[in-house]
Amino acid sequence: MTLTQKAEVYNQTVITKFILLGFGNLSELQTLLFFLFLVIYIMTVAGNMLIVALVMADQHLHIPMYFFLGNLSCWEICYSSTILPRMLASLLTGDRTISVSGCLMQFYCFSFLICAECYLLAIMSFDRYLAICKPLHYSAFMNGKFCLLLAAGPCIWAFLASTITVCLISQSKFCGSSEIDHFFCDLSPLIKLSCNDANLLELLGFILASIGVPFPFLLTLISYICIITTILGIPSTTGKKKAFSTCSSHLIVVTIFYGTIIIVYILPDTDTLRDLNKVFSVFYTVLTPLVNPLIYSLRNKEVKEALRKVINQWMVLTGLKE
Repeated sequence: MTLTQKAEVYNQTVITKFILLGFGNLSELQTLLFFLFLVIYIMTVAGNMLIVALVMADQHLHIPMYFFLGNLSCWEICYSSTILPRMLASLLTGDRTISVSGCLMQFYCFSFLICAECYLLAIMSFDRYLAICKPLHYSAFMNGKFCLLLAAGPCIWAFLASTITVCLISQSKFCGSSEIDHFFCDLSPLIKLSCNDANLLELLGFILASIGVPFPFLLTLISYICIITTILGIPSTTGKKKAFSTCSSHLIVVTIFYGTIIIVYILPDTDTLRDLNKVFSVFYTVLTPLVNPLIYSLRNKEVKEALRKVINQWMVLTGLKE
């Protein structure tokens, strides 16, 4: 920045609070949106907690595939709780303000969780690749220690990437407009509101985003190309259906999650497409954590069997069933 630009910056009022516009342009639908997102949040937390409880309680689910599924459900609970409670409070009270520190904390949690989830989905696809393409080596590779290392890896990388980004952006002063045309704090609007030279932040954001999303997406894509090639090579139709049923649920989740993220971050940031970006953002921040437990429970025989056992035990204990 030149001396003239710096002088202009210091003459501007420094922002201490942001205004998350969210869905404020739909003022007549605020009550409806509140109850809709409240139901989604309750169902998301309850559904994912049920998956975690089933994985922990049923001995038949104590295998790598369900260990990672339990981890994913934990992340989804945290992920939803980072965004939805703040959105619900805004819809209920009409107060859309959020402090700079609160905004940075929300972005930190969001970036940490989305980065960890991207890599966890890649690990889950790798697990299915080994199970289908290398079944004889599966037990040797996916032992308890290796599973713990795979689960810890995304946390370590996400922690480093998020901490570096937030530490740098927290050094910035924010000035000009205090409005963020979104329902949560993301990196792009924070960079736009920064008074400081944003080149370093933009470069860092690009590097971390390039490693944090495309890399695990590429690993997931390669895994599924190998899986589909192997399945097509199975001679019997029954064998093909059985092999595909073990990974179809995960493939659906990956498609929804990555599909909406790619659309949001590839579409240009224009006034015309901004509302469309918000709609697609709802898919990967709000709806994906909701559909995960539904997809895995409705399409997975082991999970449905574990749920049936729990219901039967509950009915026996309550006297509803002899």
